[in-house]
Amino acid sequence: MVRATAEGAGALCWDGGMTNPLLRPSTLPFSLPDYASITDAHVREALEVGMEEHLAELRELAADGSPATVENVLHAWERSGATLDRTLSAFWVARSADTNPERDAIMAEFSPRLAAHQDAILLDRRLYGRLVALRERADAGEVALDEQDAYLLTRLLQDYERGGIALPEDDQARLRELNAELATLSTAFDTALTAGRNAAAVHVTDEAELVGLADDDKARLREAAEDRDLDGWLVPIVNTSGQPLLDNLEHRGLRERIYQASVGRGLSGQHDTRDLLVRIARLRAERATLLGYAHHAAYAHEVTCAKTTEAVNDLLARLTPGVLQIVEREADALRARLHTLEPGAELEPWDWQFLATAENAAAASGGFDTDQLRPYLEFERVLHDGVFAAATALYGITFEERPELVGYTDEARVFEVREADGTPLGLVAIDAYTRPTKKGGAWMTSIVDQSHLLGDRPVVTNTCNVPPPAPGSPSLMTWSNVITLFHEFGHDLHGLLSDVRYPSRSGTSVPRDFVEFPSQVNEIWAWEPALVRQYARHHETGEPLPQEWVEALVASRQETGYHTLELLKAMLLDQAWHQTPLEELPEDGSGVEAFEAAALDRAGVAFPLVPPRYRSAYFHHIFGGGYAAGYYSYLWSEVMDADTVAWFREQATDDQPGGMTRAAGDRFRAELLGRGGSIDASETYRRFRGRDPEVGPLLERLGLAG
Repeated sequence: MVRATAEGAGALCWDGGMTNPLLRPSTLPFSLPDYASITDAHVREALEVGMEEHLAELRELAADGSPATVENVLHAWERSGATLDRTLSAFWVARSADTNPERDAIMAEFSPRLAAHQDAILLDRRLYGRLVALRERADAGEVALDEQDAYLLTRLLQDYERGGIALPEDDQARLRELNAELATLSTAFDTALTAGRNAAAVHVTDEAELVGLADDDKARLREAAEDRDLDGWLVPIVNTSGQPLLDNLEHRGLRERIYQASVGRGLSGQHDTRDLLVRIARLRAERATLLGYAHHAAYAHEVTCAKTTEAVNDLLARLTPGVLQIVEREADALRARLHTLEPGAELEPWDWQFLATAENAAAASGGFDTDQLRPYLEFERVLHDGVFAAATALYGITFEERPELVGYTDEARVFEVREADGTPLGLVAIDAYTRPTKKGGAWMTSIVDQSHLLGDRPVVTNTCNVPPPAPGSPSLMTWSNVITLFHEFGHDLHGLLSDVRYPSRSGTSVPRDFVEFPSQVNEIWAWEPALVRQYARHHETGEPLPQEWVEALVASRQETGYHTLELLKAMLLDQAWHQTPLEELPEDGSGVEAFEAAALDRAGVAFPLVPPRYRSAYFHHIFGGGYAAGYYSYLWSEVMDADTVAWFREQATDDQPGGMTRAAGDRFRAELLGRGGSIDASETYRRFRGRDPEVGPLLERLGLAG
């Protein structure tokens, strides 16, 4: 089956299969795709060839009349589809990070064809029969399966059972139609989302409205305007409802314009996504019913750590009342702050970030707030002396830039990763800065999956949307940017430190509600005082962050009610769209806003001052990405994250009071990161921690303990 998990370079040309670099294994270090030579035309050809090759290889596997063995079933299965996997892995990350009309066209054309390709595999009873035969021989003691073999076989059989293998022919035909249309619609949603985000940028012609912004911010906004041949300044919109500049803008009218531009995306005009998302939700509901599930959420949750929809709902419901109490208190404090600035003014959603930042500044020791950190957060130092340094301290690995290796965009920088003894481990490509052709948010992808069976070492990416520096200025990050970089590098470590046999079970190939766990754990090192003093240095003087600021930063780590509630709202919206029966879903896009409002009200979170982190119309994770019914995963993973942070603290030494030691890192690597998805994820956690995760540390982090 198609294993690529990511979301060519060069101008269009066609120069034939003999020179198509995607039709053969790359000869570059670590099998890095030859991005300097790959064209979009190469991608088209390689997808065509790759699908044909894959099916031919699987037909040979299915026709094998010899007794089923690990070698002629599982090994043959994992070796199949190499050209297709290589092409998809190379293309999807490039298209997500730097798209163009041709790449969008390729995605639109091949998404339904790839869905049909997957169906051709999952609805092939001969292939299923070979898997069943291997299971029967293993159960009879005729074939020995170790735990990696057994788990891969279990997952493959489960894929078939969930993929409709038992359905009658007519239902299988309908399933094929549903899968093809869903693939087409998700691609269309994602394309419209990127275009709509770019179109929503707010044009400013009066510099007086920008009071409160730093000079480098204003220079960046002016450059954005110039890039579109506009006078003045242009405020780009980021993926989330909240917008970073709202932290500092003093002009209330401009704050409102930016906020409304953000939350109004996808609700009208050329980039309206509502009909698309309703159609997606309805088709998913129909497919779930066809496959024998109550709704899409039940289908999705079955293969997660949560296992059931009831477990997901229980976790969300457990947090809601306490979070609402916290956010009400926060709102009262902000109203008081607003009334000192504008007596009698009503607190509005576009005021929250600005007032919360001002409130934190007033309350913190020495007038500290995180925006004051920016002169101390220069990108290169954060990357090398923070992110890389933490990985070296924990796992002994080192990083060396390879400028001669070409990444998937001109701005992607490739680093070779080595073990402590100098043994080559893999590559990581860092693509930090936002661009109009890049989708929003931040993500990690795997270009080459680690595999002992194939002898492949990992190649992973770290793609963020840090605002690019103005010409002649350093790249100064916000604290949120820093956390995101550490977070995505946690995913990178999951891929780089994988130590498994099968490529399909490598690295981040784990359940959706487990995959965010290692990345969230890696965020803790951004807050480690000794490391902060190392990477947070003034970009002009080199002076470290003042000690009192380090202490105030660490003290500020507890999540705010605002942040938790915006996430809860998005999680609840996701569940509403995917737990609602088909007959109760809106029939078209005109019903989206009413459905959304009713869902939040029903869940008891209709608090209007805090918008969902993503409203439905721009919720890429669930309508354009792979998180349908799974956005709760960040919270489920955070239970394990907080419990693991407590474990790291238990490993503290006099030199490393936070537990950032090689001994602790080696244990985490061996017992958790290295196992990838080669065994059941919950069992992986139990072996690492010695028990199931406990929710207490998360409740304490959220201020809900006691």
